Amino acid sequence: MNALIRILRVRRFAARAAARFMLAGAVALGSVAPAFAEPPLEKTEIRYQGWAGQVTFTELADDLGYLAPLKLKWVGNTISGPQDIQTVVTGDTDIGGAFYGAILKLIAAKAPIKAVIGYYGSDANTYQGYFVKDDSPIKTARDLIGKKVAVNTLGAHLEFVLREYLARNGLSASEARQVTLVAIPPVTGEQVLRQDQVEVSTLSGVLRDKALERGGIHSLFNDTDLFGQFTGGAYVLRDKFIKDNPNASRKLVEGISRAIQWAQTTPPEEVRARFEKIVAERKRNEDASPIKYWKSTGVASKGGLISDGEIQIWIDWLVKDGLFKPGQLKASDTYTNEFNYFRPGKTAEAR
Repeated sequence: MNALIRILRVRRFAARAAARFMLAGAVALGSVAPAFAEPPLEKTEIRYQGWAGQVTFTELADDLGYLAPLKLKWVGNTISGPQDIQTVVTGDTDIGGAFYGAILKLIAAKAPIKAVIGYYGSDANTYQGYFVKDDSPIKTARDLIGKKVAVNTLGAHLEFVLREYLARNGLSASEARQVTLVAIPPVTGEQVLRQDQVEVSTLSGVLRDKALERGGIHSLFNDTDLFGQFTGGAYVLRDKFIKDNPNASRKLVEGISRAIQWAQTTPPEEVRARFEKIVAERKRNEDASPIKYWKSTGVASKGGLISDGEIQIWIDWLVKDGLFKPGQLKASDTYTNEFNYFRPGKTAEAR
C-alpha cells in the first residue's frame, strides 16, 4: 500500500511539473496572449475635418495603418484652427487642431477640452512670413502704424505673432491697435499685396515660395525670428470624449504621434509621395499641387510631445495683453501627454 501511495504521489508531481513546463513554453512562444492584447475600443469611428489640398496627420496615421481598427469619418473641410476646435467643443467632430492661443482662450472660457498632441509649428523650412513689396516704405515695426496686414483669420497664430513683433519693437498697446488686421484667404494673400489692398501679407509654404519666385516682394520678418523653432498648436479632444473613450483616445493619439514622428524622420520626397497618394485616393476634387512644396512638419518635439514651456509662452502673452489674469491658467492643466506614443516613461519600441 505504501508503495502504491508513493507511486501516485510521484505521478501527480510529474503531472504538475509537466503542466508548469508547458505553460512556460507557451508564454515563451507568445501563445498566451490575453495579458498583452490591446483592450477593446469604446468606439471605432472618429469624426474630423480636413484641409483642402493638404493631408492632416490624422489622415496620414490612418493611411500608415497606425489607427486600425479605428476608422475616420471626414465631415468636411475647415478654414481655420479656431473654427476646427470649435467643432470639437460643440461635439460636431471628435478631434480638431488650432494655435495654442486659440486653445487657451477656449479653455479659459470653460470649454471642456484638452490639448493632446502638438501638430504644427515653424522651423527653418516651414514658417510664416510677413511680406512687403520691394518698393514698400515699411522697414520697421513702427512703420506699420496705420497700415493693413493680411492674415488668414483673426485671433490665431498670425495675429499673435504680429502683435508680439510690435510689442518687442517698442510699440505701445494704443499704437499696436492702429495696425489693422484684415482676414484674407491665404490663396489670395499675394494678390492683395501686389494690388496694394494691404501693405503687408502673411505667406507660407507653396504660396510663399511661388510668390518669391515671381519676385518683387521680401520678408519684413518671420515667426521664427521671434521664437526660433517652435510647435505652435495642438490637436484637442473633449474631456468627456477622453473620459468615455480612454482606449480609443489612446489609440487615436498614439497613432497620430507615430505618424508625426514618421514624417519627421522620413525623407521629404517620400512624405510628399505619400501625401499625393492619399489625396488622389480620397477623391475630393481638390488641387494637390501645394504638396510638392512640403518640406517639414515644423513640429519641434518627437512625435508632438507637449511641454509646459511651449504653452507658457502664450499664457504669458495673454496675461501681458490683459486677456488673462495672472495665474488664471496653469500650463500643465491644459494638456496631457498620457496618450502620446513617445510619452516619458513609456518604452514605445517594446510594443
